[in-house]
Amino acid sequence: MRHFAGLYMRLDQSNKTSDKLEALRDYFLSAEEEDRLWTIAIFTGRRPKRQVNTRLLRAWSCEWSGIPDWLFEESYQSVGDLAETISLLLPPAEQLQNFSLSYWICYLMDLENLEEEVKKEKILKAWQALTKEERFIFIKLMTGGFRIGVSQNLITQAVAETFGLEKTEVAHRIMGAWKPFNTTFEELILSKRQSQDLSKPYPFFLAYPLEKELPTYGEISDWQIEWKWDGIRGQLIQREGQVFIWSRGEELVTDKFPELSAMALELPSGTVLDGEITAFSEGKPLPFSLLQTRIGRKTLSKKILKEAPVSFIAYDILEYSGIDFRKRSLKDRRLALENLVVEVNNSNLEISPLVHAFDWDHLTSLQSQSRIRMAEGFMLKKSGSVYETGRKKGSWWKWKIEPLTIDGVLLYAQKGHGRRADLYTDYTLAVWEGDKLVPFAKSYSGLTNAEISEVDKYVKQNTLEKFGPVRTVKPGLVFEIAFEGIQESPRHKSGIALRFPRIQRWRKDKPIEEANSLEDLKSLLSVYGR
Repeated sequence: MRHFAGLYMRLDQSNKTSDKLEALRDYFLSAEEEDRLWTIAIFTGRRPKRQVNTRLLRAWSCEWSGIPDWLFEESYQSVGDLAETISLLLPPAEQLQNFSLSYWICYLMDLENLEEEVKKEKILKAWQALTKEERFIFIKLMTGGFRIGVSQNLITQAVAETFGLEKTEVAHRIMGAWKPFNTTFEELILSKRQSQDLSKPYPFFLAYPLEKELPTYGEISDWQIEWKWDGIRGQLIQREGQVFIWSRGEELVTDKFPELSAMALELPSGTVLDGEITAFSEGKPLPFSLLQTRIGRKTLSKKILKEAPVSFIAYDILEYSGIDFRKRSLKDRRLALENLVVEVNNSNLEISPLVHAFDWDHLTSLQSQSRIRMAEGFMLKKSGSVYETGRKKGSWWKWKIEPLTIDGVLLYAQKGHGRRADLYTDYTLAVWEGDKLVPFAKSYSGLTNAEISEVDKYVKQNTLEKFGPVRTVKPGLVFEIAFEGIQESPRHKSGIALRFPRIQRWRKDKPIEEANSLEDLKSLLSVYGR
């Protein structure tokens, strides 16, 4: 655990990719095999389930530290991170033990189904054996709050470089439904022969945002152009009569979409499709908000299935009859996909229609239809391109429509977390309804560090009321909020919800009286509402 805690600290101390790669390579070279495997698992989202709730952890840390609850809460508000607060408040350990990362993860997993008092005894025993840094990691793993700026792509690169492997092969090996307790590092990463995993998806090929003027990309006839659909990117897999549906975030979502599972059984064995899961009915996509009603539900009622029907809009075929198609040209893959969709003839399987434009100017004019089609813009793909791994420049580009915008007034502010725990970085914005301000959106991003400091100073000097960590602020600052979609919402005071709201710029040129109104939002809703 000490070794892993050291890795965490090195990763946390630098924003440079080269420094993080060096730290990861050093770690993988010297770590025990079990710890290598668990490190990959942790950084790719395969963390142990939470076994103790945070209320108990707070109580036990107060009891051992001998501090009252109010002082713990004050400390937490100042620090902004539960694991860091507890690790700072606990007395120094008197029985230090240098057990491995895998030992402590198994220790946590063994807490399942134990009585509360037994859990308390084991947690206190663990805290007495760990350094402050190790406790921090231990609590992060215990609460499911382990986060650090390391992407799966970076982990893949580090493993590949450390052990002399191809990055694409490592990327494929660490995908799928494997778990650290049913494989080994040797079997998962180093073995020449891997056991067959029917559920294993392929690494996704991701597009970069368009960077240059359209004419600089050559002849429009060299490109396959499709609408960029607003749904959940996923892979649909049918192998040997078993169906698996993966989201791009590597979450297995098969049980969320029973109609897609039934459709997939009609595909030839050994088929893997790449596409978008969308709410869909009568030949056209439906609002993304309908799809959201199915996400996060443990059970799907007949009512939900009827009100939020879904289809799979396929735009690529990665495997057919067990043959890997990724190295074939997009043109050839598209032909195979078209034939497959016709053959299956199922309303839950759609093919992403091609956009035909005479030239780049014509395509630009067509982009105005995006929101009406429930799309986010266009995808531009070289007709001769192969299906690559990860985000690569050159053959796939995304051209998104400009976001919608509205000017709102800062009404409430709340402190951030981690490094921003002492700064007010989480904002609630409001629009005018007559002579009063009505909250309509929350935003957590979009300002520079200098601007955040300036806003923080304003909040602290212009607080009207305090509600726990939230402050009501004297109206005085106007921000332009950008968002991707708008819809009715009875859960919000304004009656409206925005999709992906973020601060686009600070409107220092505008007095609060010139901020937008609720009527302006409703006008956008009538035109672009989903």
